[in-house]
Amino acid sequence: MSIKGYEVISIINKIADVINENKIYLTELDAAIGDGDHGLNMSKGFEAVKEKLKDDNGDDLGNTFKKVGMTLVSTVGGASGPLYGTAFMKGASVLNGKSEIDLDDYIQVLKASLDGIKMRGKAELGEKTMIDCLEPYLNELIKVKSSGLDVVECLNKAKEAAFKGLEKTKEIKATKGRASYLGDRSIGHQDAGATSTYLMLKTVYTYIKGE
Repeated sequence: MSIKGYEVISIINKIADVINENKIYLTELDAAIGDGDHGLNMSKGFEAVKEKLKDDNGDDLGNTFKKVGMTLVSTVGGASGPLYGTAFMKGASVLNGKSEIDLDDYIQVLKASLDGIKMRGKAELGEKTMIDCLEPYLNELIKVKSSGLDVVECLNKAKEAAFKGLEKTKEIKATKGRASYLGDRSIGHQDAGATSTYLMLKTVYTYIKGE
């Protein structure tokens, strides 16, 4: 199963809508242990992405992802802009010249994105960041793909792994970003960045399932 470039753009636009719908929730999560602006910043950034992609037909998804990444870097404040921007720009390098993607392409995009986030944020699994959601998702997706499940079920299993990772951030002491200043007091709070990452991954599953 592969999806066309214009469908990828539809997914990105849907992600923007989901982030906007959850901007208050994300901001409340961030307010507990961070700057309290994650949801509003992310919503602003993805609204700018929607505007940037208005005339993009998805014929070169590398170019599309580069636009998304550069827009997020320039419009999303705090650490989120550079991190999400890097994720999309690293993904762009996998998709150069492609007008559609399949599950193998998606996995390669995720690998490149995760590596970029780790490099940019100097973070690893278990430090109460978006990585705690994204890395379990990627690992599960690779595992279930090899078992022969169809694409929708693969994405569902990966989504479930991402949710477990998200829930686990409540148990982790933050060692990165403003939340790290709180030390043990950060335990018990869900990470906002992991939450926005989960919302994006869940949106991919919801869209593909609907298709």
